[in-house]
Amino acid sequence: MNAPAPAANLMSGNDFRESLRRYKPRVFLDGRQVDSVADERGFGPGINAIALTYDYALKPQYAPLMTAVQHTSGKRVNRLTHINTSSGDLLNKLEAVRLVCQETGCAQRYLTHDALNAIGQVSARIDDAQGRTEHTARFLNYLHRVQDQDLTLGIAMTDAKGDRSRRPHEQANVDSYVHVVERNAKGIVISGTKAIVTGAPYVHEFLVMPCRNMGKEDADFAVCCAVPIDAAGITIIARPAGRPGEKVEHGAALFSRKYGQSTGVVMFDKVFVPWESVFYDGGNGTWEHSGHLTYSYATHHRHTCIGARAGFGDLLIGAGALMCEANGFDPGKESHLREQMVELITITESFYACGVAASVYGKADEHSKTFVPDAVFSNIGKLLLATKIYDMHRIAHYVSGGLIVTLPGPDEDHNPETGAKLSEVLRANPGVPYEQRIETARFIEDLTAGYQGGWYSVISLHGGGSPAAMKQEIYRNYPVGSKVELVERILERGVAHDPDRAITKNRQPGKCCDTGCTSPGQPVMVDLPVLPSASGGSKARH
Repeated sequence: MNAPAPAANLMSGNDFRESLRRYKPRVFLDGRQVDSVADERGFGPGINAIALTYDYALKPQYAPLMTAVQHTSGKRVNRLTHINTSSGDLLNKLEAVRLVCQETGCAQRYLTHDALNAIGQVSARIDDAQGRTEHTARFLNYLHRVQDQDLTLGIAMTDAKGDRSRRPHEQANVDSYVHVVERNAKGIVISGTKAIVTGAPYVHEFLVMPCRNMGKEDADFAVCCAVPIDAAGITIIARPAGRPGEKVEHGAALFSRKYGQSTGVVMFDKVFVPWESVFYDGGNGTWEHSGHLTYSYATHHRHTCIGARAGFGDLLIGAGALMCEANGFDPGKESHLREQMVELITITESFYACGVAASVYGKADEHSKTFVPDAVFSNIGKLLLATKIYDMHRIAHYVSGGLIVTLPGPDEDHNPETGAKLSEVLRANPGVPYEQRIETARFIEDLTAGYQGGWYSVISLHGGGSPAAMKQEIYRNYPVGSKVELVERILERGVAHDPDRAITKNRQPGKCCDTGCTSPGQPVMVDLPVLPSASGGSKARH
């Protein structure tokens, strides 16, 4: 029997909270400077969500899914810091993200995984193009440190952008994009603004990445590096995570008082970054690889988002069924409710199935050997969830009834003048206590009809790129050329493949043949215990 792989220093959720106290970032929330991120009530729900990804990696029943052996070090690490090397890794990552997001709504830390996989790919690509090894070596040193310290990284990718019709070097305000202002023997100095950084106030470090393809004139804007959250010159202007309101003890914001997500605008003002933390700076032709990093990250992230939003779908499915029961209905017998529940299940499992297909048809990157999910299925899955999130909310509203927004406030439950009477007249199913019916209604309101519901809609629509970007990627990667040549062959046109012909440029090498899912050397999912299901049954699918 092989000895178990040595484990990196895996933290618990409380360890994570304590680790944040070792950093002193300059953070503003609601117009005031925050003294301690870890103790700030407004960030508590976001910190709780990330903390769960640490705790689950330590639970024996989840550890096979939430951890993985890093092939470059031989150590067992948190899966959300792991580099994928097989289709099985992609499937396990998808399942792991669904697992933590069905508990938290959005666990945030999966962005760390997506960025690390993409940066590893572009580092190897640059080295291959230049006949060097230093970029890969620098990345692996950083990767192993992140894994050994079990860090969470904030992805500083989306620049403020300024005038969208102009390229970075044409902007009136140069700080609308993060850029290199100085290079010296010790490192680089960067300035500029990243406008949307998930979890910005309560991560350990930022991964600064370009948000678009750069031209030669934009070389100084094509920078990718890592900086501690409290590096001199960084200012974070954040919004609260979830709804840690004043009346939580009375039943308001039942979900978002516990779990949520902060985002922040991150301003860099002449921030120094040592060379060992610079993956590329735009010089020596490295600007040419900015588009590859952007596309690679988008593919990983959209694949991961599928698992995240499937977890959210699990919450809506469960809450919708509970609300039907509390209202006195059995969806299995009430046809109009059954149809709605089946539609909600179909939406959730349809985009999740795209994630599974993207995993199965994933393949190794030609430079780094990192396994990359299939771009077409990843983008179709993300497009489905982005555009169907509003239907998911609509269905939850339909099966729940108007009570989810017309119910009197939670203070009335404790009002001696009204509470007893409300509990009598607002009870429906004799087998479900009033308190449970009302609790479920407020839970659904929190997820779909209040501030938090609107927030989930927007991040589903725009998180990881707009639907237009996904459609562009689908068409860019889809083998339309193979379909054209199929029809031409049936029509016996005898036309040879022309690489310069626009509509036949994209061709499919085959999914279940030489580079497809049945190729040797692509292990599938690891053997796992039967876990609580993300979709109703057991997780022993392999």
